[in-house]
Amino acid sequence: MVSTHPPEVQYSGNQYLPKISKEAALSPNQQLLPLTSTVNSKDCLVIGGCDVKTLVQQFGSPLYIVDEETLRTACRQYRDSFKHYYKGESQVIYASKAWSCLAVCAIVASEGLGIDVVSGGELYTALTAGVASDKIYFHGNNKSIEELVYAIESDCTIVVDNWNELRTLVDIVKSLHSASHPRIMLRLTPGIECHTHEYIRTGHLDSKFGFDPGDLDELFAFVSKQSAINCVGVHAHIGSQIFERQPHRDLAGVMVQWLEKAASYGLNLTELNVGGGLGICYTESDDPPSIEEWVKPICEVIQEACAGQNLPLPKLICEPGRSLVANSCVTAYTIGSAKKIPDIRTYVSIDGGMSDNPRPITYQSVYRTVVANKMSAPMTETVTIAGKHCESGDILIKNAQLPKTETGDILVVMATGAYNYSMSSNYNRLSRPAAVLVANGEANLILRRETYQDLVRQDCLPERLTHKVSQ
Repeated sequence: MVSTHPPEVQYSGNQYLPKISKEAALSPNQQLLPLTSTVNSKDCLVIGGCDVKTLVQQFGSPLYIVDEETLRTACRQYRDSFKHYYKGESQVIYASKAWSCLAVCAIVASEGLGIDVVSGGELYTALTAGVASDKIYFHGNNKSIEELVYAIESDCTIVVDNWNELRTLVDIVKSLHSASHPRIMLRLTPGIECHTHEYIRTGHLDSKFGFDPGDLDELFAFVSKQSAINCVGVHAHIGSQIFERQPHRDLAGVMVQWLEKAASYGLNLTELNVGGGLGICYTESDDPPSIEEWVKPICEVIQEACAGQNLPLPKLICEPGRSLVANSCVTAYTIGSAKKIPDIRTYVSIDGGMSDNPRPITYQSVYRTVVANKMSAPMTETVTIAGKHCESGDILIKNAQLPKTETGDILVVMATGAYNYSMSSNYNRLSRPAAVLVANGEANLILRRETYQDLVRQDCLPERLTHKVSQ
Protein backbone atom coordinates (compact mmCIF):
# COMPACT_ATOMS: atom_id res chain seq x y z
CA MET A 1 0.00 0.00 0.00
CA VAL A 2 0.98 3.65 -0.28
CA SER A 3 3.15 4.93 2.57
CA THR A 4 3.11 8.64 3.27
CA HIS A 5 4.72 10.03 6.39
CA PRO A 6 4.91 13.76 7.13
CA PRO A 7 8.26 15.22 8.16
CA GLU A 8 9.13 15.49 11.83
CA VAL A 9 7.46 18.50 13.44
CA GLN A 10 9.47 21.02 15.39
CA TYR A 11 6.62 21.54 17.83
CA SER A 12 4.38 18.57 18.56
CA GLY A 13 2.22 20.17 21.23
CA ASN A 14 -0.80 20.69 18.99
CA GLN A 15 -3.14 17.71 19.11
CA TYR A 16 -4.41 18.24 15.58
CA LEU A 17 -1.13 17.66 13.74
CA PRO A 18 -0.93 14.35 11.83
CA LYS A 19 0.26 11.50 14.01
CA ILE A 20 3.52 10.14 12.64
CA SER A 21 3.56 6.36 12.18
CA LYS A 22 6.51 4.27 11.08
CA GLU A 23 4.44 1.10 10.87
CA ALA A 24 1.50 2.05 8.65
CA ALA A 25 0.51 4.57 6.03
CA LEU A 26 -1.55 7.51 7.19
CA SER A 27 -5.04 7.47 5.69
CA PRO A 28 -5.90 11.10 4.89
CA ASN A 29 -9.56 10.69 5.86
CA GLN A 30 -8.45 9.87 9.42
CA GLN A 31 -6.45 13.10 9.88
CA LEU A 32 -7.73 16.54 10.82
CA LEU A 33 -4.96 18.54 9.16
CA PRO A 34 -3.28 17.77 5.82
CA LEU A 35 -0.51 15.17 5.94
CA THR A 36 2.28 17.69 5.38
CA SER A 37 1.24 19.94 8.29
CA THR A 38 4.06 21.04 10.60
CA VAL A 39 4.88 23.98 12.84
CA ASN A 40 7.89 26.19 12.13
CA SER A 41 10.25 28.07 14.46
CA LYS A 42 7.88 31.06 14.45
CA ASP A 43 5.13 28.86 15.93
CA CYS A 44 3.18 29.12 12.67
CA LEU A 45 1.30 26.36 10.88
CA VAL A 46 3.02 25.18 7.70
CA ILE A 47 1.21 23.18 5.01
CA GLY A 48 2.92 21.84 1.91
CA GLY A 49 6.06 23.69 2.99
CA CYS A 50 4.20 27.03 3.02
CA ASP A 51 3.65 29.20 6.08
CA VAL A 52 -0.11 29.76 6.36
CA LYS A 53 0.32 33.27 7.76
CA THR A 54 2.50 34.18 4.78
CA LEU A 55 -0.06 32.69 2.38
CA VAL A 56 -2.76 34.94 3.85
CA GLN A 57 -0.48 37.97 3.51
CA GLN A 58 0.12 37.08 -0.15
CA PHE A 59 -3.33 35.90 -1.27
CA GLY A 60 -5.70 37.44 1.29
CA SER A 61 -8.42 35.77 3.32
CA PRO A 62 -10.64 33.86 3.51
CA LEU A 63 -8.37 31.46 1.66
CA TYR A 64 -8.78 27.80 0.76
CA ILE A 65 -5.41 26.03 1.04
CA VAL A 66 -5.16 22.64 -0.71
CA ASP A 67 -2.27 20.30 0.06
CA GLU A 68 -1.40 18.44 -3.14
CA GLU A 69 0.39 15.58 -1.38
CA THR A 70 -2.62 14.77 0.81
CA LEU A 71 -4.97 14.76 -2.18
CA ARG A 72 -2.66 12.55 -4.24
CA THR A 73 -2.14 10.19 -1.32
CA ALA A 74 -5.89 9.64 -0.95
CA CYS A 75 -6.18 8.96 -4.69
CA ARG A 76 -3.34 6.44 -4.59
CA GLN A 77 -4.64 4.66 -1.51
CA TYR A 78 -8.03 4.11 -3.16
CA ARG A 79 -6.50 3.07 -6.48
CA ASP A 80 -3.86 0.76 -5.01
CA SER A 81 -6.19 -0.81 -2.44
CA PHE A 82 -8.57 -1.95 -5.17
CA LYS A 83 -5.69 -3.31 -7.23
CA HIS A 84 -4.43 -5.19 -4.20
CA TYR A 85 -7.69 -6.73 -2.98
CA TYR A 86 -9.73 -7.16 -6.18
CA LYS A 87 -8.81 -9.80 -8.72
CA GLY A 88 -10.80 -8.20 -11.54
CA GLU A 89 -10.66 -4.79 -13.21
CA SER A 90 -11.38 -1.75 -11.03
CA GLN A 91 -11.81 1.98 -11.49
CA VAL A 92 -11.96 4.71 -8.85
CA ILE A 93 -13.88 7.80 -9.92
CA TYR A 94 -13.91 11.08 -8.01
CA ALA A 95 -17.34 12.42 -7.06
CA SER A 96 -16.55 15.93 -8.20
CA LYS A 97 -19.61 17.52 -6.60
CA ALA A 98 -17.39 17.64 -3.49
CA TRP A 99 -15.18 20.18 -5.26
CA SER A 100 -15.33 20.70 -9.00
CA CYS A 101 -12.59 22.89 -10.40
CA LEU A 102 -9.98 22.44 -13.11
CA ALA A 103 -7.02 21.84 -10.80
CA VAL A 104 -8.69 19.24 -8.57
CA CYS A 105 -10.06 17.36 -11.58
CA ALA A 106 -6.65 17.43 -13.28
CA ILE A 107 -4.87 16.10 -10.20
CA VAL A 108 -7.19 13.15 -9.64
CA ALA A 109 -7.16 12.33 -13.36
CA SER A 110 -3.36 12.33 -13.37
CA GLU A 111 -3.53 9.63 -10.66
CA GLY A 112 -5.60 7.43 -12.96
CA LEU A 113 -9.00 8.24 -11.46
CA GLY A 114 -12.15 8.98 -13.40
CA ILE A 115 -14.70 11.70 -12.63
CA ASP A 116 -18.32 11.49 -11.50
CA VAL A 117 -20.33 14.55 -12.60
CA VAL A 118 -23.91 15.57 -11.84
CA SER A 119 -24.49 18.50 -14.20
CA GLY A 120 -23.52 19.90 -17.56
CA GLY A 121 -21.26 22.37 -15.77
CA GLU A 122 -19.37 19.65 -13.94
CA LEU A 123 -19.08 17.68 -17.20
CA TYR A 124 -17.68 20.74 -18.96
CA THR A 125 -15.18 21.28 -16.11
CA ALA A 126 -13.97 17.67 -16.25
CA LEU A 127 -13.57 17.71 -20.03
CA THR A 128 -11.79 21.08 -19.92
CA ALA A 129 -9.42 19.67 -17.29
CA GLY A 130 -8.45 16.98 -19.78
CA VAL A 131 -10.30 14.02 -18.26
CA ALA A 132 -10.89 11.24 -20.81
CA SER A 133 -14.59 10.90 -21.64
CA ASP A 134 -14.54 7.13 -21.11
CA LYS A 135 -13.67 7.81 -17.46
CA ILE A 136 -16.53 10.27 -16.88
CA TYR A 137 -19.84 9.08 -15.38
CA PHE A 138 -22.84 11.44 -15.50
CA HIS A 139 -25.24 11.17 -12.54
CA GLY A 140 -28.35 13.15 -11.58
CA ASN A 141 -32.04 12.59 -10.88
CA ASN A 142 -33.34 15.26 -13.28
CA LYS A 143 -30.95 15.71 -16.18
CA SER A 144 -32.23 18.18 -18.76
CA ILE A 145 -32.57 17.26 -22.41
CA GLU A 146 -29.66 19.60 -23.15
CA GLU A 147 -27.51 17.81 -20.57
CA LEU A 148 -28.40 14.40 -21.97
CA VAL A 149 -27.50 15.51 -25.49
CA TYR A 150 -24.23 16.96 -24.19
CA ALA A 151 -23.46 13.68 -22.40
CA ILE A 152 -24.19 11.65 -25.54
CA GLU A 153 -22.06 13.89 -27.72
CA SER A 154 -19.26 13.82 -25.13
CA ASP A 155 -19.30 10.00 -25.15
CA CYS A 156 -19.35 9.66 -21.37
CA THR A 157 -21.26 7.00 -19.42
CA ILE A 158 -24.75 8.08 -18.35
CA VAL A 159 -26.03 6.78 -15.02
CA VAL A 160 -29.79 6.64 -15.62
CA ASP A 161 -31.80 7.48 -12.53
CA ASN A 162 -35.49 6.96 -13.35
CA TRP A 163 -38.09 5.92 -15.92
CA ASN A 164 -38.60 9.40 -17.36
CA GLU A 165 -34.89 9.80 -18.01
CA LEU A 166 -34.57 6.32 -19.49
CA ARG A 167 -37.41 6.79 -21.98
CA THR A 168 -36.26 10.33 -22.81
CA LEU A 169 -32.73 9.10 -23.44
CA VAL A 170 -33.90 6.37 -25.79
CA ASP A 171 -35.99 8.91 -27.74
CA ILE A 172 -33.07 11.36 -27.96
CA VAL A 173 -30.69 8.71 -29.30
CA LYS A 174 -33.21 7.67 -31.92
CA SER A 175 -33.83 11.29 -32.96
CA LEU A 176 -30.11 11.95 -33.36
CA HIS A 177 -29.82 9.09 -35.88
CA SER A 178 -26.42 8.41 -34.42
CA ALA A 179 -24.50 5.23 -35.11
CA SER A 180 -23.18 5.27 -31.55
CA HIS A 181 -25.03 3.65 -28.68
CA PRO A 182 -24.39 5.57 -25.44
CA ARG A 183 -23.11 3.56 -22.50
CA ILE A 184 -25.50 3.64 -19.57
CA MET A 185 -25.68 2.31 -16.04
CA LEU A 186 -28.87 1.95 -14.03
CA ARG A 187 -29.04 3.55 -10.60
CA LEU A 188 -31.05 1.38 -8.22
CA THR A 189 -32.19 2.03 -4.66
CA PRO A 190 -30.94 -0.83 -2.49
CA GLY A 191 -33.09 -0.16 0.57
CA ILE A 192 -30.12 -0.12 2.94
CA GLU A 193 -30.11 2.23 5.93
CA CYS A 194 -27.00 3.77 7.45
CA HIS A 195 -26.45 6.14 10.36
CA THR A 196 -25.75 9.55 8.91
CA HIS A 197 -27.53 12.88 8.43
CA GLU A 198 -30.96 12.39 6.84
CA TYR A 199 -30.07 14.84 4.05
CA ILE A 200 -27.16 12.68 2.89
CA ARG A 201 -28.77 9.24 3.14
CA THR A 202 -29.52 8.05 -0.38
CA GLY A 203 -29.75 4.26 -0.21
CA HIS A 204 -32.98 3.85 1.79
CA LEU A 205 -36.25 3.33 -0.05
CA ASP A 206 -37.59 6.83 0.68
CA SER A 207 -35.08 8.63 -1.54
CA LYS A 208 -35.40 10.82 -4.60
CA PHE A 209 -32.59 8.86 -6.27
CA GLY A 210 -32.74 5.67 -8.29
CA PHE A 211 -35.17 3.08 -9.60
CA ASP A 212 -37.28 1.30 -6.99
CA PRO A 213 -36.10 -2.27 -6.40
CA GLY A 214 -39.67 -3.42 -7.03
CA ASP A 215 -39.25 -2.32 -10.66
CA LEU A 216 -36.28 -4.58 -11.39
CA ASP A 217 -38.09 -7.10 -13.59
CA GLU A 218 -39.91 -4.47 -15.61
CA LEU A 219 -36.72 -2.36 -15.86
CA PHE A 220 -34.45 -5.16 -17.06
CA ALA A 221 -37.11 -6.37 -19.50
CA PHE A 222 -37.44 -2.86 -20.98
CA VAL A 223 -33.71 -2.23 -21.25
CA SER A 224 -33.07 -5.60 -22.87
CA LYS A 225 -35.24 -4.53 -25.82
CA GLN A 226 -33.56 -1.16 -26.43
CA SER A 227 -31.00 -1.38 -29.22
CA ALA A 228 -30.35 2.39 -29.06
CA ILE A 229 -28.49 2.15 -25.75
CA ASN A 230 -25.74 -0.02 -24.34
CA CYS A 231 -26.45 -0.91 -20.72
CA VAL A 232 -23.15 -1.93 -19.10
CA GLY A 233 -23.93 -2.10 -15.39
CA VAL A 234 -25.73 -1.07 -12.22
CA HIS A 235 -25.02 1.60 -9.64
CA ALA A 236 -26.09 2.23 -6.05
CA HIS A 237 -25.07 4.68 -3.35
CA ILE A 238 -26.20 4.47 0.27
CA GLY A 239 -25.13 7.86 1.59
CA SER A 240 -22.27 10.00 2.78
CA GLN A 241 -20.08 10.46 5.87
CA ILE A 242 -20.54 6.80 6.85
CA PHE A 243 -18.37 5.18 9.52
CA GLU A 244 -20.04 1.75 9.56
CA ARG A 245 -18.60 -1.04 7.43
CA GLN A 246 -21.52 -3.48 7.35
CA PRO A 247 -23.85 -1.38 5.12
CA HIS A 248 -21.33 -1.40 2.28
CA ARG A 249 -20.80 -5.15 2.70
CA ASP A 250 -24.57 -5.61 2.49
CA LEU A 251 -24.73 -3.36 -0.56
CA ALA A 252 -22.07 -5.32 -2.41
CA GLY A 253 -23.96 -8.58 -1.85
CA VAL A 254 -27.27 -7.10 -3.01
CA MET A 255 -25.72 -5.69 -6.18
CA VAL A 256 -24.32 -9.06 -7.25
CA GLN A 257 -27.88 -10.40 -6.99
CA TRP A 258 -28.91 -7.65 -9.41
CA LEU A 259 -26.28 -8.80 -11.89
CA GLU A 260 -27.66 -12.32 -11.71
CA LYS A 261 -31.23 -11.13 -12.27
CA ALA A 262 -30.17 -8.98 -15.22
CA ALA A 263 -28.54 -12.02 -16.83
CA SER A 264 -31.89 -13.81 -16.77
CA TYR A 265 -33.17 -11.09 -19.13
CA GLY A 266 -30.24 -11.50 -21.49
CA LEU A 267 -28.37 -8.45 -20.18
CA ASN A 268 -24.63 -8.94 -19.88
CA LEU A 269 -23.81 -6.33 -17.26
CA THR A 270 -20.06 -6.02 -16.82
CA GLU A 271 -19.75 -3.05 -14.42
CA LEU A 272 -20.78 -2.63 -10.81
CA ASN A 273 -20.58 0.75 -9.09
CA VAL A 274 -20.87 0.61 -5.29
CA GLY A 275 -20.87 4.40 -4.84
CA GLY A 276 -18.84 6.08 -2.14
CA GLY A 277 -19.69 7.47 1.26
CA LEU A 278 -16.65 6.73 3.44
CA GLY A 279 -16.59 9.20 6.32
CA ILE A 280 -13.77 11.47 7.47
CA CYS A 281 -12.51 13.08 10.66
CA TYR A 282 -14.07 16.48 11.31
CA THR A 283 -13.31 16.23 15.03
CA GLU A 284 -10.86 14.23 17.14
CA SER A 285 -13.73 11.97 18.30
CA ASP A 286 -14.58 10.83 14.76
CA ASP A 287 -13.30 7.34 14.00
CA PRO A 288 -13.88 6.39 10.36
CA PRO A 289 -12.30 3.30 8.77
CA SER A 290 -9.18 3.96 6.74
CA ILE A 291 -9.46 3.92 2.96
CA GLU A 292 -7.90 0.46 2.84
CA GLU A 293 -10.22 -0.83 5.58
CA TRP A 294 -13.21 0.39 3.54
CA VAL A 295 -12.05 -1.12 0.25
CA LYS A 296 -11.01 -4.57 1.46
CA PRO A 297 -14.38 -5.98 2.64
CA ILE A 298 -16.20 -4.67 -0.43
CA CYS A 299 -13.79 -6.52 -2.70
CA GLU A 300 -14.07 -9.68 -0.60
CA VAL A 301 -17.89 -9.72 -0.58
CA ILE A 302 -18.19 -9.16 -4.33
CA GLN A 303 -15.64 -11.83 -5.15
CA GLU A 304 -17.31 -14.33 -2.80
CA ALA A 305 -20.80 -13.56 -4.12
CA CYS A 306 -19.75 -13.83 -7.77
CA ALA A 307 -17.99 -17.12 -7.11
CA GLY A 308 -21.11 -18.43 -5.34
CA GLN A 309 -23.32 -17.51 -8.30
CA ASN A 310 -20.76 -18.62 -10.87
CA LEU A 311 -20.63 -15.09 -12.31
CA PRO A 312 -17.55 -13.48 -13.86
CA LEU A 313 -16.09 -10.64 -11.84
CA PRO A 314 -17.50 -7.30 -13.00
CA LYS A 315 -15.45 -4.17 -13.41
CA LEU A 316 -15.67 -2.75 -9.89
CA ILE A 317 -16.19 1.00 -9.58
CA CYS A 318 -16.41 3.26 -6.57
CA GLU A 319 -16.91 7.02 -6.40
CA PRO A 320 -15.47 8.67 -3.27
CA GLY A 321 -15.69 12.44 -2.98
CA ARG A 322 -15.45 13.76 0.57
CA SER A 323 -12.87 11.16 1.68
CA LEU A 324 -10.63 12.08 -1.27
CA VAL A 325 -10.53 15.84 -0.95
CA ALA A 326 -11.89 17.05 2.40
CA ASN A 327 -8.83 16.57 4.60
CA SER A 328 -6.44 17.93 1.98
CA CYS A 329 -7.79 21.45 2.51
CA VAL A 330 -8.12 24.03 5.25
CA THR A 331 -9.67 27.48 5.19
CA ALA A 332 -7.72 30.40 6.64
CA TYR A 333 -9.54 33.45 8.01
CA THR A 334 -8.45 36.70 9.62
CA ILE A 335 -9.89 37.41 13.06
CA GLY A 336 -11.62 40.76 13.44
CA SER A 337 -13.86 41.93 16.25
CA ALA A 338 -14.77 40.19 19.49
CA LYS A 339 -17.82 40.54 21.73
CA LYS A 340 -17.88 39.27 25.31
CA ILE A 341 -21.26 38.72 26.93
CA PRO A 342 -20.62 38.13 30.65
CA ASP A 343 -21.70 34.71 31.92
CA ILE A 344 -22.99 33.75 28.45
CA ARG A 345 -20.33 33.56 25.74
CA THR A 346 -17.64 35.38 23.79
CA TYR A 347 -18.05 35.85 20.05
CA VAL A 348 -14.94 36.04 17.87
CA SER A 349 -15.72 37.22 14.35
CA ILE A 350 -13.91 36.26 11.15
CA ASP A 351 -13.88 37.67 7.63
CA GLY A 352 -15.92 34.82 6.13
CA GLY A 353 -18.57 32.37 7.25
CA MET A 354 -21.67 30.83 5.74
CA SER A 355 -20.92 32.01 2.21
CA ASP A 356 -17.64 30.05 2.05
CA ASN A 357 -18.75 27.22 4.40
CA PRO A 358 -22.52 26.69 4.49
CA ARG A 359 -22.31 23.24 6.11
CA PRO A 360 -22.70 24.33 9.77
CA ILE A 361 -25.90 26.27 9.09
CA THR A 362 -27.18 23.62 6.64
CA TYR A 363 -26.21 20.32 8.27
CA GLN A 364 -25.26 21.46 11.80
CA SER A 365 -21.76 20.29 10.89
CA VAL A 366 -19.00 20.51 13.50
CA TYR A 367 -15.43 21.60 12.77
CA ARG A 368 -12.17 22.06 14.63
CA THR A 369 -9.91 25.07 14.42
CA VAL A 370 -6.46 26.38 15.36
CA VAL A 371 -4.83 29.79 15.40
CA ALA A 372 -2.20 29.40 12.69
CA ASN A 373 0.22 31.94 14.16
CA LYS A 374 -0.04 30.60 17.74
CA MET A 375 0.20 26.85 17.30
CA SER A 376 1.82 26.00 20.65
CA ALA A 377 0.05 28.62 22.76
CA PRO A 378 -2.07 27.16 25.58
CA MET A 379 -5.82 26.87 25.02
CA THR A 380 -7.21 29.41 27.49
CA GLU A 381 -10.42 30.60 25.83
CA THR A 382 -13.75 29.05 24.91
CA VAL A 383 -15.32 31.15 22.18
CA THR A 384 -17.94 31.00 19.45
CA ILE A 385 -16.60 31.65 15.94
CA ALA A 386 -19.03 33.96 14.18
CA GLY A 387 -19.19 34.72 10.49
CA LYS A 388 -19.58 38.23 9.11
CA HIS A 389 -22.93 37.72 7.39
CA CYS A 390 -26.12 39.44 8.43
CA GLU A 391 -27.59 36.24 9.90
CA SER A 392 -27.75 35.26 13.57
CA GLY A 393 -27.28 31.67 12.46
CA ASP A 394 -23.97 32.42 10.74
CA ILE A 395 -21.96 30.57 13.38
CA LEU A 396 -19.04 28.51 12.15
CA ILE A 397 -18.02 26.81 15.40
CA LYS A 398 -19.58 26.86 18.86
CA ASN A 399 -17.44 26.52 21.99
CA ALA A 400 -14.12 26.48 20.16
CA GLN A 401 -11.07 25.98 22.35
CA LEU A 402 -8.45 28.58 21.42
CA PRO A 403 -5.48 30.45 22.82
CA LYS A 404 -6.02 34.12 23.61
CA THR A 405 -6.80 35.73 20.27
CA GLU A 406 -6.30 39.22 18.90
CA THR A 407 -7.45 41.12 15.86
CA GLY A 408 -5.32 40.06 12.92
CA ASP A 409 -4.67 36.50 14.10
CA ILE A 410 -5.11 33.79 11.46
CA LEU A 411 -7.80 31.25 12.25
CA VAL A 412 -7.63 27.94 10.35
CA VAL A 413 -10.65 25.65 10.05
CA MET A 414 -9.76 22.07 9.17
CA ALA A 415 -11.15 19.55 6.68
CA THR A 416 -12.86 22.07 4.41
CA GLY A 417 -12.09 20.54 1.01
CA ALA A 418 -15.51 18.95 0.50
CA TYR A 419 -18.73 20.89 -0.04
CA ASN A 420 -17.27 24.23 1.06
CA TYR A 421 -16.21 25.91 -2.17
CA SER A 422 -18.69 23.83 -4.17
CA MET A 423 -21.62 25.04 -2.02
CA SER A 424 -20.31 28.59 -1.55
CA SER A 425 -22.42 31.61 -2.43
CA ASN A 426 -22.35 35.38 -2.78
CA TYR A 427 -24.75 35.93 0.10
CA ASN A 428 -24.58 39.58 1.24
CA ARG A 429 -22.65 40.12 -2.01
CA LEU A 430 -19.48 38.71 -0.55
CA SER A 431 -17.00 37.60 -3.17
CA ARG A 432 -15.96 33.95 -3.16
CA PRO A 433 -12.50 33.27 -1.72
CA ALA A 434 -9.35 32.39 -3.60
CA ALA A 435 -7.83 28.90 -3.45
CA VAL A 436 -4.18 27.92 -3.61
CA LEU A 437 -2.49 24.58 -4.19
CA VAL A 438 0.60 24.05 -2.03
CA ALA A 439 3.44 21.59 -2.58
CA ASN A 440 7.14 21.56 -1.75
CA GLY A 441 7.14 25.13 -0.47
CA GLU A 442 5.40 26.53 -3.54
CA ALA A 443 1.87 27.96 -3.71
CA ASN A 444 -0.08 28.18 -6.96
CA LEU A 445 -3.37 29.96 -7.40
CA ILE A 446 -6.09 27.56 -8.59
CA LEU A 447 -9.09 29.85 -8.04
CA ARG A 448 -8.90 33.63 -8.24
CA ARG A 449 -10.67 35.67 -5.59
CA GLU A 450 -13.82 37.18 -7.01
CA THR A 451 -13.91 40.96 -7.37
CA TYR A 452 -16.76 43.41 -6.95
CA GLN A 453 -16.87 43.56 -10.74
CA ASP A 454 -17.42 39.79 -10.81
CA LEU A 455 -20.42 40.21 -8.51
CA VAL A 456 -22.28 42.42 -11.00
CA ARG A 457 -20.96 40.82 -14.20
CA GLN A 458 -24.21 38.95 -14.89
CA ASP A 459 -26.48 41.77 -13.70
CA CYS A 460 -28.63 43.56 -16.26
CA LEU A 461 -29.87 47.11 -15.73
CA PRO A 462 -32.69 48.14 -18.12
CA GLU A 463 -32.06 51.42 -19.90
CA ARG A 464 -35.08 53.12 -18.35
CA LEU A 465 -33.65 52.43 -14.89
CA THR A 466 -30.23 53.65 -15.93
CA HIS A 467 -31.79 56.98 -16.90
CA LYS A 468 -33.52 57.35 -13.53
CA VAL A 469 -30.40 56.42 -11.60
CA SER A 470 -28.34 59.02 -13.46
CA GLN A 471 -30.78 61.72 -12.36
